[in-house]
Amino acid sequence: MINLTTKRILRPVLALAVLVTIFTFQACRKKKARSDMGKTLYDKTHNKVFKDITPEAFAPIFQQALAAQKAKLVNPKLITAWYEQNDYDPAFVMEHLPNDDLKTFVGYLDHSEEHGLDSVMFQTAKINALLAKFYSKEAIKNTTEAYQDMAQLEILVANAMINYSNALQFGVMNPRKIYANYFTKTKRPDSASMLRVFNVHDFKSYLDSIQPKGPQYVALQNALKSGKNAPGMSKEETQRILVVNLERLRWKNKPTENKYVIVNIPDFQLDVVQDGKSIMNMKVCVGEGRNKDHANTLVDYDESDKVDRPFSHETPQLNSMIYVAEVNPVWNIPSSIAVKEIMGLAMNDRYYLSNKNIDVYKNGQKIEDSETINWDDVKKDPDSYSFKQQPGADNALGKVKFLFPNATNVYLHDTPAQLPFKKDMRAVSHGCVRLEKPLDFAKAMFGDGDKYDTIAKDMSEDNATPTQLMLPKKVPVYLTYVTCWADANGVIQFRHDVYALDIVLYGHMKKFFSA
Repeated sequence: MINLTTKRILRPVLALAVLVTIFTFQACRKKKARSDMGKTLYDKTHNKVFKDITPEAFAPIFQQALAAQKAKLVNPKLITAWYEQNDYDPAFVMEHLPNDDLKTFVGYLDHSEEHGLDSVMFQTAKINALLAKFYSKEAIKNTTEAYQDMAQLEILVANAMINYSNALQFGVMNPRKIYANYFTKTKRPDSASMLRVFNVHDFKSYLDSIQPKGPQYVALQNALKSGKNAPGMSKEETQRILVVNLERLRWKNKPTENKYVIVNIPDFQLDVVQDGKSIMNMKVCVGEGRNKDHANTLVDYDESDKVDRPFSHETPQLNSMIYVAEVNPVWNIPSSIAVKEIMGLAMNDRYYLSNKNIDVYKNGQKIEDSETINWDDVKKDPDSYSFKQQPGADNALGKVKFLFPNATNVYLHDTPAQLPFKKDMRAVSHGCVRLEKPLDFAKAMFGDGDKYDTIAKDMSEDNATPTQLMLPKKVPVYLTYVTCWADANGVIQFRHDVYALDIVLYGHMKKFFSA
């Protein structure tokens, strides 16, 4: 009789034996399948050279080719590791050349410009030229050339398949790597998603499945195909704007929640979206940008424009959760604003601070009479001083602000400065987002009830007491940057590139177009 201890020992041994049997069976099956490598390729190409090729002779040549091509691959470690673990099996050539899948693949690559991409990114011409050799009865002269061409075609297809799949499903660029002020969660391809291409059986079905199909994407694609011109822009600039915004649509950073707030920085617009529809929208003012006068355009691109050089006041791209509203807020004035603006105004007007209800603190202790401050001393040691604007009619944050966690300390807020809302160019703030209709926004966040009534009451009165009210349910917020989209009527809208982020993105994409 086998006792319990023996059973415990045998179980993992038996499990291991089963796994070994499975892997051995799969390996044998693969060797059997590839043992007719020469016949399979001869039947397809009718080139007698292929009759003499074998998997055993191909493997070392393929291994050498992989090592030589490593520097030209986008994911060299992943590709090399897969072939090492699979006995240098030319899976794409053997499984997809005989059924013309590779021709199908080239057809999709040839139409990549419909996505604002360039087929040169995927070395399409080289793949096509090699396929032509395989389909010719006499182009490949001997087994050495056959092995080399097989290795080259396999590497090119594997690299292109991964790159094309990644580009359409995740975008060409990683926005976190090209933008200094980008803090939005964005999913990128991982090894599991990339390795999946090696197990694709039906190329057409797979390639169809990864084509972006959203209405916004299709609308911009159609505009790109039609050669549309944006008002006041050349055809070249219009096309490039469409290209960079198609790329943005491929990034996996879009809201998935049922209800969320979205601010489009170049449009100076906020929408509250529920069930896929905007239930409220309003004008906003965003941070001042480096290109607010549209002095630089995509047509003026040069190599140095790939470097993102944000102006210090630009509103960041981010996503977070709005969790609290503060009525009659205190403004803790950032030191950069205090040094560059507040101090200068106070030096020129001894009553400026008291008129604006701004308190000054030295090493945390309030200075009771700001009119007695020696500003020469402040300039010598500005880090010892801090400034706070108390609640009131002149408070820069207005009557209410809405907070959400973020590394850049920006938020949505009311403002006493209403004139900018009448202007088209509203990149005027220090980085936070000013709301045109803060009370309406509070209603959208809180709904009817005591909390909203409190906000409405306190905002209507000259109440100097700050009050914090937690949202009944946190609401996602997205600060985004989109310069081209289709509106509800299908009309393509274009906005100026106020932060020159289109230029930065196109600069990085262009290096792939000339690869």
